[in-house]
Amino acid sequence: MSLIKTLSQNAATAAQTLAVLDEQVKNTILLDMARALRAHSDEIIKANQLDLANAESANMGSAMLDRLTLNNERIESMAAGIETVASLPDPVGIQRNLGDRPNGLSIRKMRVPLGVVCMIYEARPNVTADAGALCFKSGNAVILRGGKEALHSSKMIASILQKVLEVYQLPPALITVVPDPDRDLMMELMQQRDYIDVIIPRGGEGLINFVTDNSKVPVIQHFKGVCHLYVDKDADLEIAMALLLNGKTQRTGVCNALEGLVVHQDVAAAFLPKVAQALAEHKVTINACQQVKSYFDACNVMNDEDFGQEYLDLEIAIKQVDDFDGAINHIRRFGSHHTEVICTQNEITAARFQRTVDASVVMVNASSRFSDGSELGLGAEIGIATSKLHAYGPMGLESLTTEKYLVSGDGQVRT
Repeated sequence: MSLIKTLSQNAATAAQTLAVLDEQVKNTILLDMARALRAHSDEIIKANQLDLANAESANMGSAMLDRLTLNNERIESMAAGIETVASLPDPVGIQRNLGDRPNGLSIRKMRVPLGVVCMIYEARPNVTADAGALCFKSGNAVILRGGKEALHSSKMIASILQKVLEVYQLPPALITVVPDPDRDLMMELMQQRDYIDVIIPRGGEGLINFVTDNSKVPVIQHFKGVCHLYVDKDADLEIAMALLLNGKTQRTGVCNALEGLVVHQDVAAAFLPKVAQALAEHKVTINACQQVKSYFDACNVMNDEDFGQEYLDLEIAIKQVDDFDGAINHIRRFGSHHTEVICTQNEITAARFQRTVDASVVMVNASSRFSDGSELGLGAEIGIATSKLHAYGPMGLESLTTEKYLVSGDGQVRT
């Protein structure tokens, strides 16, 4: 039997051990996992330094290097995320009553795990801890296929979590890292529909498309984050500036960073000169439409078809629109269904924006950087789904379950 088939079969078998595991036991194990990550932070950082050295030799871009880098602060964040997952209600087993049929049948639905979740991702070693914790709490086994860029880090994190599982006499296959990043093995992994229930790819657009095109297992897509801030004619411009700077400059190499600024023409003259000064101080490259180029000392003038880029860097696209509908049409054309933000003091406009914009997270007067599982109360996230089946937006515990029907009768037969 091949390596991939063996790993997949072992994960499917291991998942069955979680079906009857008590919630309190799960939480105890998760808390021990968090403690173990903290206790072994030096080993994690040492493994991560091997990955960083390889990445720098390969001239990896700054955004990918940022995602790859682990330090004490980020390891603490991973551990704290696991503790938050432990504190959340377990969705598995929750029932809802659908009522009784005229023939006396009682109909309920109950939340159950998906089974085996496969994560395919690139330079994101934190995914190993986040996915491991979320899948464990929601009753799923997880197979983690990271890119070669993060292999040493992911294997170290997984081994620490597996040792905790073994202390509780649970199979380490509940959290499996594919030990070889060979592309042929990834292809084989995507064919294991007898053992894997869903594949979740996280990474660049090329990776997502490759998995979607080649997988025989259902895929939940996590496409790029082309997030916009729309500054409405009724915006508080001080708030708008804070949202812009936080969304664009706090951390550039993440999918919830701002990539586009859309400005209503009525506030452009008051707002854009301040934008030019603030972004120049942060050394942000400006790509602007013809209408606003005069506000900037240096900018790249864009044609309409040039918008919609995910820069993942200190770079942004700026578009002036005539009215609210112009903003909606621009976002509809160039957004990626990830996160969109409006800055306005008009409650009617805000409600219309949230109802109209087709994105997994739509915010009013709040930074796009809050579009994150931990910030939205999920503890951690398996990713941010930009397709709509079977989840949309940051995926936490509930998104890693489904529902089955429970039907109870007293001898009814169908006539």
